[in-house]
Amino acid sequence: MIDRSPSPGTANTTTTRDAWRSLRRWFDADAGEPLAASDAIDWLRIVPFAALHLACIAVFWVGYSPIALAIAVLLYAARMFAITGFYHRYFSHKAFRTSRATQFAFALLGAASVQRGPLWWAAHHRNHHRHSDTASDIHSPLIHGFWWSHVGWFLSKRGFATDRQQIPDLMRFPELRWLDRFDLLVPLLLAIALYALGELLATTSPQLGTNGPQLLVWGFFISTIVLFHATVTINSLAHRWGSRRFATRDNSRNNWLLALLTFGEGWHNNHHHFPGSARQGFRWWEIDLTYYGLRLLAALGLVWDLKPVPVQLRNVRFEAG
Repeated sequence: MIDRSPSPGTANTTTTRDAWRSLRRWFDADAGEPLAASDAIDWLRIVPFAALHLACIAVFWVGYSPIALAIAVLLYAARMFAITGFYHRYFSHKAFRTSRATQFAFALLGAASVQRGPLWWAAHHRNHHRHSDTASDIHSPLIHGFWWSHVGWFLSKRGFATDRQQIPDLMRFPELRWLDRFDLLVPLLLAIALYALGELLATTSPQLGTNGPQLLVWGFFISTIVLFHATVTINSLAHRWGSRRFATRDNSRNNWLLALLTFGEGWHNNHHHFPGSARQGFRWWEIDLTYYGLRLLAALGLVWDLKPVPVQLRNVRFEAG
């Protein structure tokens, strides 16, 4: 019988090649061969993501200041709006129209969130709606459990892949393809800018009590990590806890607390009932900060044709639960 198992030398070469490919993908998401559709965690590739979490511990050394806290909150709010308003409602669902320049500007801001590029985000989200809470839904908590739906899928080889067949409308923009490919560049530039700003303020305005390391930790590390985990609660919690107004084919829920944290995304059962709407808080008392922001941009002429919720869909009979 012929032994077809790989020799030790061949196995070592394959391991080295895979490791080098993962390192290259820190900076170039398209480096090397296409990713396999595997749920295995790409441990080497997720090192920067893990480092973001560990870096938050530095808060015990850098301390805090009102200016550092204000910048952290401001960057949380600005990037959350870019994710919810543009990555989600625009790139994923085409809930309104805008110019190519505005499209790219908010794509840049969304990329600073460390939630990868707009093409990746939209492709995964469109698949989520197509297969919501079935075995084909990569982050359904009903199928895969809390931790996988919250963060595990995001770190898997299958989670890193972009299903380009789902986004032909977005693939025609070379600037978006570039942003998606080099998705670490914008966060890196933001981190450098925050450090530089902190050092500048330490020299020119020492009364503010801040410096480069402090603004880096609060404005980038802490703000980004809180932003990420708030965003993904819509995957892990908004399909388990809350009320169901509409009898959708999934287990989506409306949750007022998540809606506040995510600027309106917590009205998730509403959203799954009619994903094409620019508004997710269907009732006047359902606070939807992203929609209010989009209305402001519309008043400024930066976006237009915000899709409403059809009256016949908004006023359907409620489902208890």
